[in-house]
Amino acid sequence: MTGTTSIARGNEEHKLDIRKLQRAIVDGLEDVKAHNIVVFNTEHLSPLFERVIIASGTSNRQTKALASSVRDAVKARGGPVPRMEGEDNGEWIIVDCGPAVVHVMQPAIRDYYHLEEIWGGKPVKMKIEAEPLKLVKAAADAPVKKPAAKKAAATKTPARKAPAKAAAAKKAPAKKAPARKTPAAKKAPARPRAR
Repeated sequence: MTGTTSIARGNEEHKLDIRKLQRAIVDGLEDVKAHNIVVFNTEHLSPLFERVIIASGTSNRQTKALASSVRDAVKARGGPVPRMEGEDNGEWIIVDCGPAVVHVMQPAIRDYYHLEEIWGGKPVKMKIEAEPLKLVKAAADAPVKKPAAKKAAATKTPARKAPAKAAAAKKAPAKKAPARKTPAAKKAPARPRAR
């Protein structure tokens, strides 16, 4: 199934190499700063598509922008106009590019559904610029840091402050310069009223 994939939609037929298609998709995702982009080869799992690409966006607005960028990038490279589902909500948008399916999700939704476990048998190695987004969890395995700064502040004694106050008291007060009087603004003569 690898090689050139022919996609027929309506009266048009588009031919796009799967590697070029996945590159267009990843480029579209990187343009809008997608996080944690992964590409999986799914030829052995499903005859419907060859690649599953999963990416995260931090907000509804970003996931919508990511899906739109993928659609535009695929169209610009000569592929068919992808179909999209889930744009209304924006938490999980699926972009159907024919031989590749893109899942653009928010991190919480991605964590909940674990699509990587379903499709993640054979990851495809690609140069991806974006760094993976790691979610912070309050869990037992997270190291607990002791607040060292608070202990240091608590060890200060008031004795240290007293000499500073005494030194300030010993300084002679600065002499104030006499305030300058500025002349009052002159008022314009009153205009006679028209009768």
